[in-house]
Amino acid sequence: MNILITGGTGFIGGALVESLAHQCAQVTVYTRDASHFDTDSISYITDLDSIADDARFDAFINLAGESLATGRWTDQRKQELISSRVDTTLALVELARRLQYKPSTVLSGSAIGYYGPQQDTELDEAAVANAQGFAQELCVRWEAAAAGFSELGIRLCLLRLGVVLARDGGAMEQLAKSLAFGVGTWLGSGRQWLSWVHRDDVIAAMSFLLAQPELAGVFNLTAPEPVSNRQFCDELCGQRRALLKLPVPGVIMTLALGEMADELLLNGQRVVPGRLQGAGFEFHYPNLREALPDLLGD
Repeated sequence: MNILITGGTGFIGGALVESLAHQCAQVTVYTRDASHFDTDSISYITDLDSIADDARFDAFINLAGESLATGRWTDQRKQELISSRVDTTLALVELARRLQYKPSTVLSGSAIGYYGPQQDTELDEAAVANAQGFAQELCVRWEAAAAGFSELGIRLCLLRLGVVLARDGGAMEQLAKSLAFGVGTWLGSGRQWLSWVHRDDVIAAMSFLLAQPELAGVFNLTAPEPVSNRQFCDELCGQRRALLKLPVPGVIMTLALGEMADELLLNGQRVVPGRLQGAGFEFHYPNLREALPDLLGD
């Protein structure tokens, strides 16, 4: 299988590229970083225009997008976040349009922020979005850009990712940071939902979707058992025996990070992967208690 990947040097994409190469796929990674060197199974490009019209790809995997959780969302930062997702997706659609041999499948990233804040309501893929906030608007625009693949007759799977966890970076590093000092913390009230997923399950789910040509549409990539922010703290402390557990007041988060804190850290969504499980995908880490030993390196 020959696959073109955007975002292939990031936290999720880097691990995905290694996994696909291990499965004997030929992977082309589109990246702005020209420092990478080709291997027998992985090649890097910095310009989509360098791809010839008669190039053949079985699939595109679109994971491009700068992190939402880095600092305040100034007007300039919002534009950068939009451009890194929407513009890259539109460029991929245009590539597919000009290719003589179009890919049969596109997996395109999105996020559970699509649903907006909905308190304790359990959200599967049929849930109606609560149109509220920048993160929700961003996901809507991202998915609308990806709809161009469907218009070209290409099977499109939209991946609404939750908070992806792994031991070597990402959100887990921040969530467990205070444990180094023997302190467990939760954010704000702690009642907001954290729809997490182990990175290994994300990669396995993508491979699953690539191999199931009858599946298309929206898929939530979250573990089957989301937890509240306070529950996450309690489970962490149960693994590492924290001496003290304390909240980080929401007002401090808002003062420090503004709109980003309000939308991403102090609110959440209770999301479940209904369509993946209905299609027969089995999560290796369905609940946090089973995942934490691996996430903490125990």
